[in-house]
Amino acid sequence: MEQRGHGAGARARYWFDTTLARGTSALVGWLVAVCLAVVVPASAVLVWTSGHAPATLSGRLAAIWRLTGETLRLGGTTGTPLRVALSVLLALVALVYVSTLVGLVTTGLTERLIALRRGRSTLLESGHVVVLGWSEQVFTVVGELVAANANQRRSCVAVLADRDKTAMEEALYSKVGPTGRTRLICRSGPSTDPAVLALASPGTADSVIVLPPDASRGDADVVKALLALRATASGDEAAAPVVAAVRDSRYLLAARLAAGPRGVVVESDTLTARLIAQAARRPGLSLVHRELLDFAGDEFYPTAHPSLVGRTFGDALLAHGNASAVGLIRAGVPWLNPPPRTVIGPDDQLLVITADDDTAELADCTGLVERGLIAGPRPPDVRPERVLLLGWNRRAPLVLREWGRNAAPGSVADVVADADEDEVRAASDAGGADWTCVPRRGDTTRPETLSGLDLASYDSVVVLGREPRPGEAPEEPDTRTLVTLLVLRHLEQRTGRELPVVTELTDDGNRPLAPLGPGADVIISGKLIGLLMAQISQNRALAAVFEELFSAGGTQVHLRPAADYVLTGHEASFATVVAAARDRGECAIGYRDHARTCRAPGHGLHVNPPKSARRRWSTGDEVVVIAGDGRRPACPA
Repeated sequence: MEQRGHGAGARARYWFDTTLARGTSALVGWLVAVCLAVVVPASAVLVWTSGHAPATLSGRLAAIWRLTGETLRLGGTTGTPLRVALSVLLALVALVYVSTLVGLVTTGLTERLIALRRGRSTLLESGHVVVLGWSEQVFTVVGELVAANANQRRSCVAVLADRDKTAMEEALYSKVGPTGRTRLICRSGPSTDPAVLALASPGTADSVIVLPPDASRGDADVVKALLALRATASGDEAAAPVVAAVRDSRYLLAARLAAGPRGVVVESDTLTARLIAQAARRPGLSLVHRELLDFAGDEFYPTAHPSLVGRTFGDALLAHGNASAVGLIRAGVPWLNPPPRTVIGPDDQLLVITADDDTAELADCTGLVERGLIAGPRPPDVRPERVLLLGWNRRAPLVLREWGRNAAPGSVADVVADADEDEVRAASDAGGADWTCVPRRGDTTRPETLSGLDLASYDSVVVLGREPRPGEAPEEPDTRTLVTLLVLRHLEQRTGRELPVVTELTDDGNRPLAPLGPGADVIISGKLIGLLMAQISQNRALAAVFEELFSAGGTQVHLRPAADYVLTGHEASFATVVAAARDRGECAIGYRDHARTCRAPGHGLHVNPPKSARRRWSTGDEVVVIAGDGRRPACPA
């Protein structure tokens, strides 16, 4: 029956498509027909136009057959029909054999390439660093490992995660950039499976870093990955030192038991809360911590100089021109900010902040000290504080607890968040300190919520992002934080007062988007934890150093007014500042230039400046010191 409404061309295409849809036999038949339709006429033209063509018709037909057979690899033998049929049969057998062989080889190579692209081959490396898991921290960790190995001749970083190998490589190279001499290798599979874990060769690695996944049950996966590492080791503990991180303190003991005595487990939420609480008391501290943790700047290194044996630690503070002494390593245990009269023993190592492990040079800087410019003692500021906490998440109770540990009696923490007031009160009551928490329910992204507050009465403002509640659609974690900051910035401009704002962001890419004033401080929680894990993976002894620095009490990094150390309005060397801090039982490691806080790339921060550097000190300048809280730690020996 003729199909109405369709042309001849459409009907022909439809018939052709229907024929091809019948299967392989139809495809082969059409392929033979098309080839013969092209090859036979072309061969006939070549034979008939040739000057040496046979005179007879049978001879010309035989020549056409030979030319067609050579073209289609069908033998081309002439003679009796049996000879022609046998030649065609042999040609077809050869064709099937060669085609099958090529197909098998192609299939094998394709499967091998697919397996390689999936990252399922075993890594044959030694002395490399293995990174297990995938989260936003992986880019920070890998980038820092690349920076740390920049002066190494041959280094390797292996990443094992339950993701596509090609996608991981593209993401890492996109965000980390050129890796220099460090080779970056990705393997795909769950890090909690011992059989898959063996692909990264953790037994021959220098260190293994276990990242917490972004999922809510990430801590459980970290514990399982640590147990998988134990399963791949021959003994009770992994062959390589392990550095891991958990969010929830309930998993901390299990993770440390699974990591073994050579493992270091970081409690990321508590550490982040402590950094936020410290920055709330002195905005700008996160810049110092980031500088000390970043391999691109100056870091902690142990060093030993026989000429310092028998001298005091106070002498060592002025014994380097390009390094800042901060403590001793005695019997393998770091001792930060020991008393200046502590005598350096023959087995002690000096802990310094310097550019690299071989850059600390001895230079007597006592002649650079100008005693007449050292400021006299000033009474400590112990007045009550008032802080405003905007937003609520799982770290908010920890932030309140850590802030309240060092709060002066009578201090007040006002909490404005879309959270239950009883939950806020319970979190503040758990601190057990002599301070008051005033909860107030409200949406921090709405101007009317904040406009009723007396912002000028607060010493600092802490902004936290709210996590999505069950049943709510997930959103970018930093979205509400950025909106809250925008409202705060509007109120700052309207009132003419810049607020010391401390903001927690989860994505470092959102830092340029944050509408912040010059006095603001941004803490990228995942980035700082990633920097810390990378540092410990390169030198396990630093775990005790950072544990002390980031602890709730004891020795910490402080930003203090420069007027406490030198006479402002005068020009003095940094060696004078170091000597003034030594007189107070502190270690000065840098300063922050108030005039360049907004314009300078590093916000005016200078860590480990040369002792000979001279500058005019102003009232707004701050000195970075490592100091205790009055409870001097005992000697570790």
